[in-house]
Amino acid sequence: MTTLGLLDGVPLSRTALDYRLTALRSGPRATALPQPGSSEDRQLTRWVAQVLLTEALCEAVATERDLPVGSSRPAHLDQQAAVELGSITAAAYEGSAAVRAVYEAVTAGVEPAPADVARYRGMTACPPVIRWHLALPDGELEADPATLPTVLTEALRAAPPGEWVTAGPWKAVLLEVTTPAPAPDPTSALREAARRAEFVRWLDRERARRLTLVKGLEHPGDPAQPDNHHRH
Repeated sequence: MTTLGLLDGVPLSRTALDYRLTALRSGPRATALPQPGSSEDRQLTRWVAQVLLTEALCEAVATERDLPVGSSRPAHLDQQAAVELGSITAAAYEGSAAVRAVYEAVTAGVEPAPADVARYRGMTACPPVIRWHLALPDGELEADPATLPTVLTEALRAAPPGEWVTAGPWKAVLLEVTTPAPAPDPTSALREAARRAEFVRWLDRERARRLTLVKGLEHPGDPAQPDNHHRH
């Protein structure tokens, strides 16, 4: 069998699949790959085939839309992005500049819903925790003023900055007051999550509409495998 699949009804050669599999099996992670001929190896073959078909689809879309395709150097997704895109799409995104160009075009106008931003802020909001940096007779200490003895806290608040105070058995000077940096605006992170979700939906539609994966490609040249097709 010499056909990997069909793109808009046009056969795509299996050569790229054989080349990609050979590169994987001779690469640095070869020992982690399944044994050739095993059921896991056939699953790997199908997985790589779907990555290649995704790349071919996006190459066609990039050409149709006359999209600028950037550097061919591989990109790297963080773990959350890879999970949200799914392993096949994530692998295609990392390895293909055309996939990245189509991603940018398809998701350019995507913004998170204001309700989602408000909900996220409500779930993650917390009051700032003030920290006092104190000097004591026997050293220095950082503490939340709410955890200090009340009389000492009140005395330190009433004293001029840098002045030693004595309250009961405690003696201290307030050197510095700090508050944590505010939480980052969630809009950017939510926008990227929304873009990834939109790209997955778009790609699923385009795969179903334009791609056909050849059935039985795990067994090239095996006459027992029928040369028919199924949508994937």
